[in-house]
Order: sequence, then C-alpha cells, then structure tokens
Amino acid sequence: MAVMSPRPTKKAAHSYADNTRGPRLQKVLAEAGVASRRACEELIEDGHVAVNGELVSALPAWVDPEQDRITVGDRVIGRSRRNIYVMLFKPRGTVSTNRDPEGRRRAIDLVNHPDKPRLFPVGRLDAESSGLLLLTNDGELSNRLTHPRYGVHKGYEVSVGGRLEQEDIARLEQGIFLTGRNRTGGKRTSQSKLSIIKRDRDRTLLFMELREGRNRQIRRMLANLGYPVKKLRRVRMGPLALKGLSPGEWRELSRGELTALRRAAYRVRDRVSRDKSGSRGSQGGSD
Repeated sequence: MAVMSPRPTKKAAHSYADNTRGPRLQKVLAEAGVASRRACEELIEDGHVAVNGELVSALPAWVDPEQDRITVGDRVIGRSRRNIYVMLFKPRGTVSTNRDPEGRRRAIDLVNHPDKPRLFPVGRLDAESSGLLLLTNDGELSNRLTHPRYGVHKGYEVSVGGRLEQEDIARLEQGIFLTGRNRTGGKRTSQSKLSIIKRDRDRTLLFMELREGRNRQIRRMLANLGYPVKKLRRVRMGPLALKGLSPGEWRELSRGELTALRRAAYRVRDRVSRDKSGSRGSQGGSD
C-alpha cells in the first residue's frame, strides 16, 4: 500500500506574514464559502490566491478582511462580515423576538448600532422579564450559548411571593417535573443552584442559576410549588455580568468579556465530543 507523504510546506515569501494583521487567509476563504479550510489551504499553496494583487502561495498568511482585496482566480472574495456582540439591559414590556405579529417594542429596536448589522437575540427573555440580553450576528457562538449540551449557565435574580422554605429550595435544585406543550408529556428540569438573598414572611429574593432553557421555566417551576414570581431579572450569562447599563441601554462587549464568553462556550468541546448521544433539551430563554 502506498504511503502518502505530507504536503511540503513552502516558506512564506510574501507581504502577509504579520500575524497581527487579522485572521489566517484560509480561514477567511472558508468563511466566505470558497471551500473547506483544508481545501482553501491547497488553493493557496497551488498558487490560485492573491491579496491586493500579490500572489500568496505559501502559508502561513494573515489578512485584514475589511481592507484587503482577496481573489481566488478571477473571483473577488467579498469582505467578511464583522461579528458584533451587544449587551442590552432589556426592560420589561419589550419582546426579545425579532418578529412580533402584535407590533410590540422589540429588543433590537433599542440597539441603534452604527454598522446597522442584522442582529438576533441569544435566547429569550419573556416580555415581563428584564435584564441581560445578548444580541449578535454570530450564529455559531449563539448556538453554543443556548444549547443545553454546552452547559453555559444563566443567572437570575427572582422575587417571589411568600417565604421560600429550605425543603422547597432543595426540590427546586434537584429538579421539578414540568409538563410539555398542551400539557402532554413532560420531564424533570435539570439540577440548578439557588441561594437566598433576602427572605421575610411575605416575600423572598433569590439568585437562581440554570443550565438549560425551557419556555418560562423559572416561573413555571416556582408556580408549581406555590410561589408566584413578582419580578425576574437575568443578571449573568456564563462569565458575563449585567453592569454599567440602565434599562433600555446597550453597549458592545469588551475584548476581555468576549474572550471569557468564548472560553465558556468552547471549553466543553472535548467532553461533548465524547458524549456520543449528547443531551437533549430546549434552547432559548429560561425565564
């Protein structure tokens, strides 16, 4: 049987060997839909790719997709879309869906970004809930932040009517059986973490952390035990904390926040790949 020798690597002899310019050239080509990452590497090494008119036939090469003119043969590769990550303090009375037949105020209506990107919310908060809502145009990261298999937790401050007792806290942490849509089927919620912030005879303020997101989950869990939710605010998403904003205000994530968020979303890659069956659950809001 013939043994395949590794493809020889040419020494970079071009103007794009500075790794501070931006992403790798093959990554930009792959994200533009030219071919797979490996196939794009072969196109480069076979002499089919030019950057600003200069042939780039050796790797590594780094480019600025916002400024450089990249061609594959006679085809000009469009500039890559810049991914944008916005933290919004969603106020009550605002819906997190981008399409609302009732014409209510949407979360995206509050974000007047100068680049005019097409943003979508990462998960949902119902109209009666407020707090941290992340909006982005990065579909891959959004999926990792909302799918329960990746286990990125969301934290909520919840005010309920009545004094929440320790036995009920234990029941909530272990999971509550919730029926499915149309009250058919159903299953137990995943384990969660709770801590009491303040408690008196008529009201309890607690912090609740979830790693899954069923429709109006927190409200349904607490109502199941006889505690109506009076106020619900999401204050955390993984390493992100709601800070520096008033209701209705937004800002882009800092570089440090985005790095921490990506680490949280991707750190379970190996564990998930080992779990062949994966875990099934609902994506989206957890309120």
